[in-house]
Amino acid sequence: MTNALRIAYLMADTALSGGIRVQLAQADALIARGHRVRIVTTGLPLTWRTSQAEWIYVDDFNTYDTRDDDFVIATFWTTLAAAWAIAPEKALHLCQGYEGAFTAYQPIRAEIDAAYRLPIPKLVVARSLIDVCRQFTDDVTYIGQIVDDDFFRARTPPENAPMRVLLCGESQVDLKGIAEGYGAAAHARWFHQKFDLIRVSPWAPSREEPLDAVQEFHVALNTREMTRLVHSCDVLIAPNHREEGFGLPAAEALASGIPVVMTSIPSYRSFDDRHDYALFAPQENAVELGEKLIEVLSDADLRNRLRARGREVAEQWRSSKVAERMETAFHAEARRRGVEA
Repeated sequence: MTNALRIAYLMADTALSGGIRVQLAQADALIARGHRVRIVTTGLPLTWRTSQAEWIYVDDFNTYDTRDDDFVIATFWTTLAAAWAIAPEKALHLCQGYEGAFTAYQPIRAEIDAAYRLPIPKLVVARSLIDVCRQFTDDVTYIGQIVDDDFFRARTPPENAPMRVLLCGESQVDLKGIAEGYGAAAHARWFHQKFDLIRVSPWAPSREEPLDAVQEFHVALNTREMTRLVHSCDVLIAPNHREEGFGLPAAEALASGIPVVMTSIPSYRSFDDRHDYALFAPQENAVELGEKLIEVLSDADLRNRLRARGREVAEQWRSSKVAERMETAFHAEARRRGVEA
């Protein structure tokens, strides 16, 4: 094996989502360091983000020839069996969250667990996922999450008047906690806080969403549009439930210098050992989340402190640092397999 690695990601879909954004950002970061990366997908051509990778479209992953690859990365539970079938000695599992914990997947949890038990080493984006994945295998390596470089900024422009509070995620996916986010906003407004509530989701709003509480609703933004939107806001509510594997919008907000009110879930608390980079509230508790939102909105000094501390924490998610950690993991795995001296 040469120092320049040949890596293939098996991507079942190319639709807009945080998980796919991360995979594409990893690929670009690895390419920037001189590696060859292919995206092998059964999905449609990518339209919402640029990509430096080589793209290969297939109807069935089992038809893909892995002889020219050093590593084949399964990116979702549905791609694990294929990775094991076509390249058992090269397969790795990029885990951004344990799908077996998701409510929608409970009827097929046994099938997901069986895929997780395949003897494929796992790369996890959050420290909180280490123990989760060790239920299935001992070979688990933390590589960290990646945030697109454009989100990072050294200074924050003047705050909006009224301030803009961002709530991200699909209301149709319960672990996103969007109902509690709306409840937190309603609680803060009941106590006379004045702000604009900004919603963004990959999907159109559900019929249950209280859209009369929203000043703007954005759907399916591409990466550049999402960056502009985040940078236009002053506070983020991150109401996710404990099943959330990472919570990319919260990391992007911290990198952007935006104060965050987040739930006290394992993934969020694993961002840093000092839990001073955000305000925390119990999950599924709109009132407590609303109380923390009031605290942030009413205290300029607190917002400034959270901005500075958030930027410090976010440095770990720079693309160059994540690519370096991935390189280290790849070479360690190659040595374990006896491929590289």
